[in-house]
Amino acid sequence: PSVMFRTLCTFVCLAIAIGQQKAAAFTVNRSELCAQRRSSALRLHKSHDRRTFLARNIVATAIISSATTVETIATNPAFATALLTDKSSPDVRPFAGGASEARRRFRLAIRDVDDLLADYDVITKGGAGDNVRLYLGTQGVKSNMYGITKVLKSLREEAEDVVEYTEALNEFEAYLFQAEGAAYQSMFVEHSSAKSTPESLLRTARGDIVNMRKFMGDLALQLNLET
Repeated sequence: PSVMFRTLCTFVCLAIAIGQQKAAAFTVNRSELCAQRRSSALRLHKSHDRRTFLARNIVATAIISSATTVETIATNPAFATALLTDKSSPDVRPFAGGASEARRRFRLAIRDVDDLLADYDVITKGGAGDNVRLYLGTQGVKSNMYGITKVLKSLREEAEDVVEYTEALNEFEAYLFQAEGAAYQSMFVEHSSAKSTPESLLRTARGDIVNMRKFMGDLALQLNLET
C-alpha cells in the first residue's frame, strides 16, 4: 500500500481510539453524576422544607446539565430563595373565601414579599421586571400575592379599627400598583424615548415594595396576625 493510504489508516485508527476513550470517560462521568443525583434525591426526600427542597432540586438537576452552573448556584446562597421564578413552583389557587383561609394567604403573601426584598438583586438580574411582577401576583399565579386585594377586603370586618384598616389597605393597594407599573415599564423603557433605564425603574419598584410591605405590617397588626 502507498504511504498516503497507510497515513490515512493511521488517522482512522487514532480517531477510533480517541472516540472510545471519550465514550469510556463519558460513561464514567455520567455514572458519577447519576450517583450524585440519587444521593441528593435521598437527602431531599427527608426534607420537609419547601425552600430547601426546591433549591436543592435545582442544584441536583444542574449537576447533570452543567458543572459550571452547579458551581455558580452553590456559591450564591441568595439564589436559593428565588424560587417562584422556577417553572416547577406550584400555582396558587384562586381565593375561595373564608376568614381562616384569608389569614393563611395573607401570612404567606407577606413571606413572598419578604423573599422578594431579601433577594431583589438576584430576582431582577438582567432587568427581569416580569420576575418582580411574578412575586407581586400581577403576573402568573405563583405568588400568594395573587388575588391579595380580595383576600384583604374579606378581612375588613375582623380588624381592630375598620377605618384605620381601610386606610392602610388603600395605601397598600396604591404602592402595589405603583410597583407593578414601574416593573412593567422597566421591560420596555429601552425601546422608548424616556430617560429612565430598566435599572432605575426597578429601583423605583423596590422602593414602592418597601412601602407596600410597611402597610402589610400595619394590616397584620389590625388583624392581630403573627407573621
